[in-house]
Amino acid sequence: MIRRWPLLLFCLLLGPLALLAAGAARAVDVRIAVLAYQGAERAAQDFEPTLAHLRARLPEHRFEMLPLDPAGIERAARARAVDFVITNPGDYVELEARVGLVRLATLERAADPGVSASTVGSTVIVRRLPGHPTQLRELRGRRVAVVSREAFGGWRVIWRELKAAGVSPADLAQLRETGFPMQTVIQSLRDGQADAGVLRSCMLEEEIAAGRVRADEFAVVGERAPVQPGACRSSSRLYPDWPLARLASTSPLLAKSVTASLLTMAPADGRAWTAPQDYSDVHALFRDLKIGPYAHLAHTTVAGFAREHWPWLAVASVAILWWVFHAVRVEVLVRRRTAELTRAIEGREAAERVARQHREERDQFSRLGILGEMASNIAHELNQPLAAIANYAEGITRVIDAGRPDTAFIRDGARGIAGQAERAGAIIRRIRGFVRRREVRLERLDLNELVRETLQLFDGQAQLNGVPVSLALAERLPRVAADSLEIEQVLLNLLQNALDAMAEGARKAQGIQVSTRLAGGMVEVAVRDHGSGLSPEVEAQLFDAFFTTKPQGLGLGLSICRTIVESHGGHLWAKNEPGGGVTLRFGLPVHDEEP
Repeated sequence: MIRRWPLLLFCLLLGPLALLAAGAARAVDVRIAVLAYQGAERAAQDFEPTLAHLRARLPEHRFEMLPLDPAGIERAARARAVDFVITNPGDYVELEARVGLVRLATLERAADPGVSASTVGSTVIVRRLPGHPTQLRELRGRRVAVVSREAFGGWRVIWRELKAAGVSPADLAQLRETGFPMQTVIQSLRDGQADAGVLRSCMLEEEIAAGRVRADEFAVVGERAPVQPGACRSSSRLYPDWPLARLASTSPLLAKSVTASLLTMAPADGRAWTAPQDYSDVHALFRDLKIGPYAHLAHTTVAGFAREHWPWLAVASVAILWWVFHAVRVEVLVRRRTAELTRAIEGREAAERVARQHREERDQFSRLGILGEMASNIAHELNQPLAAIANYAEGITRVIDAGRPDTAFIRDGARGIAGQAERAGAIIRRIRGFVRRREVRLERLDLNELVRETLQLFDGQAQLNGVPVSLALAERLPRVAADSLEIEQVLLNLLQNALDAMAEGARKAQGIQVSTRLAGGMVEVAVRDHGSGLSPEVEAQLFDAFFTTKPQGLGLGLSICRTIVESHGGHLWAKNEPGGGVTLRFGLPVHDEEP
């Protein structure tokens, strides 16, 4: 029996090794689909070092590269004709949702390993001619060439930037799809078929280095400051680089071997592989544009809104239930204490009865003060988004009743309603955060951009009242550190006050004027109306809480506005204009550093 132990131990060791060898022998053909956005030859040139490294490190496998377009990659993945996919971050996010890709590594083009792997962006180019566009908003009404509406760096990245600049695809004279490879976009500009073209970032530099484009032939529109010295010129924010992902059907052992091999690959032609990066920024782009996995967001319904915001609705419901429970508990405790005090002083004379009455009145006033303050603040905070939602809904109803439905107008109105609902949810979150004494969240803001976004919400209400709104915004204002939602609230309050001041005025046609300027280290925003102005009595109490000249007003708007502005280190004041009307102006300190 003792002599059989060595043989038994040998068999136990040999069995697993034989199984592993058999598994390795079966997995000999490995097919990798690669996005060929510049043609199959360029794809082979870019990723041949990667395949050569894998062949050297894993000689028991035969690696084959398949250059495909986005549709071809999806067909191959669905048919399980490939084991791995190398594609741009946008296609990866869509394939992740459609066929269940799992990223294993991210391409790293930077030579410095300490630099972020976010290097994918878009560059908008135009012919360098006199008067050519320099900002993205100047592309409104122009023809723009893109390789495809589905391309990530070739269109969707810049689509998000155009949206942030207030330009939608419908505002373009033409969105011309040239097809792959991306060099066709450059040719469209040369042939005069387009006024501007969208390239993947770094492609312009590659074409210049290859001698196919002159260095002075094209100019970049909306160029952003480089993230590091020597970085490629870009018109957009940057996203993580291309991932290598496996299909759900790919062997886990094979995936581990390939991943481990890639992470040891030395840089080749400026490319190497690093650990898989966070692609939440790419998801944010799709969510912002309401496309791909987030296309359902473009069709907002009551059920969809509840499904999207159910955590906050649940929090609001819990908060309301807690408030009701607290109010009932306080009432019960007060009644119990009152009864105890009543029994204790039953034998006392009139003076003690007067003291008891004063005590009950004090408790009653305290409860009414708490309830009134909470109700007034919530009502005032939610009034703005609810009013905007009502205006959007009224506008959509009028268009439908007119018998000539404008789908673009209705879609924009629905998006506006969704945005205002999100704003109401944000207000509830802020009220909850205030209860928990949460600090405001500062970010570097361009007040000109915030003024334009706020006027998009206010414009419908101003048009309904027949009051035009004009802008006089100073160029190249420095940024300020502020909470965007709170400053937007201040602007909406000032605009609403200006509109109310001119509601019945004879000078309604002169409208409301909104201006910005830099003065004394402060970025100032002014809202001027052409109403009747302020009397000395009203001016003295204008910013006092619960003081109002409106029949239905709460008297909290300007008081809250001053509190918000002062919490940001700024000032809010009012001034009667010699020609009639009032200017309400607030200033915020310049803040060029990250908050």
